[in-house]
Amino acid sequence: MEREDDVVAVPLWIRRPELVHRLAYTAAGLSFTGQLVATAIRDWDGQVALSVLVAGIGVALSGRRPWAGLALVSAASFAVTAVGNDPLSVWMMAVFVLISVTFRGLPVLPATALVAAFFLGAFMTVGGFRGGPVVGSAALFSAIAGGAVGAALRAHREQWWMLQERTARALAARELEGSRRVIEERLRIARDLHDVVGHQVAMLSMNLGIAEIGLAPDAAGPRQALVQARSNARTVIAETQRILTLLRQEDDPEALRPTPSLQGLDGLIVSYQSLGLRVDYDVSVPDDQVEPSVGVTVFRVVQEALTNAYRHGEGAAKVSVRERDGRLRVTVANRAGRSDTAEGGWGLVGMRERVESAHGRLSITRDDGWFRVEAEFGVLAEALK
Repeated sequence: MEREDDVVAVPLWIRRPELVHRLAYTAAGLSFTGQLVATAIRDWDGQVALSVLVAGIGVALSGRRPWAGLALVSAASFAVTAVGNDPLSVWMMAVFVLISVTFRGLPVLPATALVAAFFLGAFMTVGGFRGGPVVGSAALFSAIAGGAVGAALRAHREQWWMLQERTARALAARELEGSRRVIEERLRIARDLHDVVGHQVAMLSMNLGIAEIGLAPDAAGPRQALVQARSNARTVIAETQRILTLLRQEDDPEALRPTPSLQGLDGLIVSYQSLGLRVDYDVSVPDDQVEPSVGVTVFRVVQEALTNAYRHGEGAAKVSVRERDGRLRVTVANRAGRSDTAEGGWGLVGMRERVESAHGRLSITRDDGWFRVEAEFGVLAEALK
């Protein structure tokens, strides 16, 4: 599950792009107002005021008609320059509108070329090259800067949302993979447990048959009860076999192998030693003292832990399966490699599922350079002796 502190806060301007437009139009409005106030304070000139008003209409129009509004506010530089006034405020208005419309998605090159053409056209014609190349360069680069800023903001916003979407897809895929792995491990647990249950019920039916043979000839009531019990046992066996047929997959060779137990630990360890993993082990619990379901779980825990030691660990692995204080304790430890982790890995998730299904406790730790898996199960099955 995605934790709250793993989520990167989305910047406000990316979540609310209208703030960029409002900021740009606010700056354009301040330029418009400042020019009108400056015209009124100096010597009111109706032609200048009208020219600035045309630029303001272009700013307002660009909200609904980006191309028309951008062209009108840029073209106003001709009128302002023609009446002999400084076109700086109109240039600023056009640049702010250019930032807004390119951020909204207007093609940056044509939009920038349009503004630059009007700026340079007014400078080279009605402006008579007043101010020299410095003013001309300022007009050109201000148009380029406006288009570049709008395009950069838009590209950054699109990249941000693309990364957010990829992250969301990756998290969803990871959760799906985790669910799939857990379901597969639960299915594997179910197959193992059904094998164990089927074997135990078959043994129960055999013992009931032996008890029936040993009854006295006149014990009709107990005999009938034993016959009924054996019939029920056969039904359980048949149902178990039917469920096992559904659980087993033909393309899964693991499902066709015999159910593992503590007796198979020696062979399991030898198989890893043949792969080059040095294993020091101490297994001192007789198989007949452990419930079959617990024996399967112990085998799987050791198998998964040795797999992790072989893939990610360094040096030898130590395996211990011993009885202590009436409880079965399993420990597998190895030197932790660089890729070893105490939390990650779907195999560890499945291992925890399996141990808990057998009413055990699992501990996975990494301490002092050692990666350690410890499982503990309940009282040994002395009734099975």
